Formats: sequence, C-alpha cells, structure tokens
Amino acid sequence: MSVGAVAAVLLAACGTSGAQTAAEATDVPAGTLPLAHVHGVDVDPADGSLLLATHDGLFRVGEDGTSSRVGPVIDLMGFTVAGPGRFLASGHPGPGVDLPQPVGLIESTDGGRSWQPLSRQGESDFHALTSSATGVIGYDGSLLRSPDGRAWEETYLRLPPASLATSPDGGVVLATTVEGLMQSADGGASWSLVEGAPLLQVVDWGSDATTVAGVDPAGTVWTSTDAGRTWTEGPELGAPPQAVSANGSGAEARIAVATTAALLQSRNGGRDFAVVLDS
Repeated sequence: MSVGAVAAVLLAACGTSGAQTAAEATDVPAGTLPLAHVHGVDVDPADGSLLLATHDGLFRVGEDGTSSRVGPVIDLMGFTVAGPGRFLASGHPGPGVDLPQPVGLIESTDGGRSWQPLSRQGESDFHALTSSATGVIGYDGSLLRSPDGRAWEETYLRLPPASLATSPDGGVVLATTVEGLMQSADGGASWSLVEGAPLLQVVDWGSDATTVAGVDPAGTVWTSTDAGRTWTEGPELGAPPQAVSANGSGAEARIAVATTAALLQSRNGGRDFAVVLDS
C-alpha cells in the first residue's frame, strides 16, 4: 500500500458528517450495529458494558446483543472513558440539542444520559481524544493538553494523529500517524517514532503500564506487553478498523474493535475474537 493510500485510510477515520435524527436509530435489531460509522468503542467500568460512540450519539451494548442509545443525539467525533460512568467527548450537537457548534469538550457523569460543557465550546471538535490520571489530550487541528479539561495549552505533533492513547498513569502517549506510531514520554511535548512498530490506524492502552492494542488499516490486530516497544501480530478481522479499546492486562485483556463491518471482542488478550454485533 502506498503512503498516499495509507494516508487516505488513516485520515478517513477523522471525517465529519451531520448527526442523524433520533428517529433513524430508534429500533436496533439484536446483534446488529446501530450505525455504520463508529468513532469510539470502550467499556464502562461501572458495569462492564460495551459503549459505542457514533454519529447518532452513544450506544450501550447489552449482553443479549441489543444496543440502545443513551442520552441525546450528539455526533461524537471524539470519546474517552475517564472513570466509572464518567465520559469525555467532543463533536457536533444533533437536532434539538442545546450545545454550541462544535460542542468543545463535554462531560457526562451519569453514564452518558446527560452531558455538560467543560471547555472550548464553539472552538474545538476533537477528532482524537484520550484521558489519564494526569489529564486530557486532544487533537482538533492542533494538539492540545489539559490537566483538568478546562485550562488548555497547545503542544506539537508534526503529523495529524488518527488516534491517541495514554497510559493510565499518563506517563506515555501514543499517536497513530501516516508515517508510523509516535510516542511521547512527556505528556505530548515531544515525540519520537517507535522503530519497528506496525503501521496502526487505531490504538488503545490497557489497564496497566504495559498492555497496548492496535489495529492496522487492513484490519489485523497487534498487541504489545511492553508499552508499545515490540508488537505481536494477531488475527485478521476482515475489514478496516474504526476504533479499538483495551481493558485489563496481558493475556487476560479485553479488547474490542469496531470495524466497518462489525463489532468484535476478545477476552484473551487478542488471541481470538468473536462477533458481538454485525452490519
């Protein structure tokens, strides 16, 4: 694949579109993806349920394979879980939603049922967003970091990231770019290329300082148990990825991947995946 083709694939995940109306996603059959385009996937530590951040809002996936929207229709371009029932997001308000355009950084402390503005309303549409114990990092055309989601400073990354991931303690930040995986050990102030890493489209950090999961543009899963320094190739998921999440650690890590065709999940560190929702 040429550099130009890789760039097109990576940056496709950062495209925008208007949020759909509530009526377009009212009834989602069991086992079916609520929408074709997913910008974020994660697990709510409050109850272990899978979450899908989409153009039509936030969806919670039940054990029976049903998915139901939680809260208002917001085009969630960026999404990160900051704690049990506490989420941070960015994007665009849907019909009837009383939020600025773009919404800036917004916060939910009730599992996504309601959202409150935190900062940068009318300014930022973060297409990549990550949080840790030390704060928040987002990309809205510039790389910004904040200790509390309210006061921000601009830092620098030469290439636009398709995704960002921070270790739980905030010690290391990873960014997927068209030239390869980038790493920062100082909160995003300086970056270096991770030599030998696969070209990843999406990446996420597990629950410890060493477990990382990523997916390349072709849909092959890669995992690391040494903070992204070396990688092990895993299964091919059969479609390009849109988002990935990692929870837990090592061989017991729970990894979820939203592709253009399905939502898949592994409960053994990425060795095997099962389809949770299909298109």
